[in-house]
Amino acid sequence: MATGRTHRPATRSRGIPEATVARLPLYLRALTALSERSVPTVSSEELAAAAGVNSAKLRKDFSYLGSYGTRGVGYDVEYLVYQISRELGLTQDWPVAIVGIGNLGAALANYGGFASRGFRVAALIDADPAMAGTPVAGIAVQHTDDLDRIISDNGVSIGVITTPPGAAQQVCDRLVAAGVTSILNFAPTVLSVPDGVDVRKVDLSIELQILAFHEQRKAGEDAAAEGRGTGGDSDEEAPPMRATPTGRKGPDGDMPAVMPA
Repeated sequence: MATGRTHRPATRSRGIPEATVARLPLYLRALTALSERSVPTVSSEELAAAAGVNSAKLRKDFSYLGSYGTRGVGYDVEYLVYQISRELGLTQDWPVAIVGIGNLGAALANYGGFASRGFRVAALIDADPAMAGTPVAGIAVQHTDDLDRIISDNGVSIGVITTPPGAAQQVCDRLVAAGVTSILNFAPTVLSVPDGVDVRKVDLSIELQILAFHEQRKAGEDAAAEGRGTGGDSDEEAPPMRATPTGRKGPDGDMPAVMPA
């Protein structure tokens, strides 16, 4: 089986847009679920719904892969699984090194889904000397002093950073210097990398903040709907409330006192 250091996916050379590349894992996840249920074919509408996109976008994305489906039949599930896996480089063996073996790093090391998707956790690295030699998920943790050798010996081209934010850039620099060309960053900081190095950032706090925004908006919409529902027998929608110089009570609490427009 080929390793990630000598074979790189051909998506960019084939002109597949980055937005399409970002959606391919969504399609693959939906297709894998269908494959596990022994579903032989799927329509663009069904697959788009399962992946959370519209069918026109899906058909456009698949056209970049040279896959157009069969009218009246749809797409062959097994072939699409292979085709997308190949395009994403998942038919190869990608050795991965995780740097920072705290709670998150250890959880990722123990995640069983990597191997089935073409990723092999080849090394665990931490700056704490007390961690050296400690087995995590059956792999002995190694010290950062040996990072260059570890990357070289294991042919690692993908590094995962799960360190505190203050150490992330230094770790990133060392990974790049050792030959790592793709980095998945879980540290809550922006990394600076040279051309030719790809960084994907996973910030759980940002995702939670986005969800909080949507929850707040839904709560406001529910409060507004309740206000309209108890506003009497009139079918006319009540005009929006405007604050007076003394302030008024709004759905989110006291409205600030402002001068009337």
